[in-house]
Amino acid sequence: MHIMEGFLPPFWAAAWYLVAAPVVAFGAYRTAKMVREDSSRIALVAIAGAFVFVFSALKIPSVTGSTSHPTGTGVAVVLFGPAVTAFLSTIVLLYQSLLLAHGGISTLGANVAAMGIVGPFVGWLTYRFTRRYAGLEGSTFAATVVTNWVTYLVTSAQLAMAFPAGGGLEGVVSAMAGFAAVFAVTQVPIGLVEGGIAAGLIGYLVEVKADVRTRLRVSA
Repeated sequence: MHIMEGFLPPFWAAAWYLVAAPVVAFGAYRTAKMVREDSSRIALVAIAGAFVFVFSALKIPSVTGSTSHPTGTGVAVVLFGPAVTAFLSTIVLLYQSLLLAHGGISTLGANVAAMGIVGPFVGWLTYRFTRRYAGLEGSTFAATVVTNWVTYLVTSAQLAMAFPAGGGLEGVVSAMAGFAAVFAVTQVPIGLVEGGIAAGLIGYLVEVKADVRTRLRVSA
């Protein structure tokens, strides 16, 4: 999903920075406030951040200028919601672009918008909706899968807007369908596997950490 350095035209690179910046700033504020109120949450934030980093670093070549991989953001979405997830994702994406040549600085705004903002927000809505029906692990699975798939739909849209298949909306939609179809070959199974792993991790954290049980309102 990481769009590589220099791949987007300057207009779109700048536009996605403008979209992402206020959300990330709010996420930084929420993260700092949460940690100030309860310093014991730092360890949990670190676990969620590490999950994002490790999983999103596993890259498989896909659409030209991008890659397929797990996003790792589902766990953060369940534990902290979309704002904190946006901030954690930005830190991870910045580190990866600077030190791992995965993504890029010019495309950081676009990558954050897809992996750190829109995907996690829709995943969070999915978690809230399914929590009462599917239990903790089931709703975590659903949220993680949706987060992953929506992230790649957003990336497909970003690439389509920058490189439409023709004039007008029809060209953008056609290009998006083409990009999404290529991503789907790898991303559909990756999303399902990631959902299972995230559900298992959340289930484990609930078993071993009382503060997670309290945060997720799970009875011991």
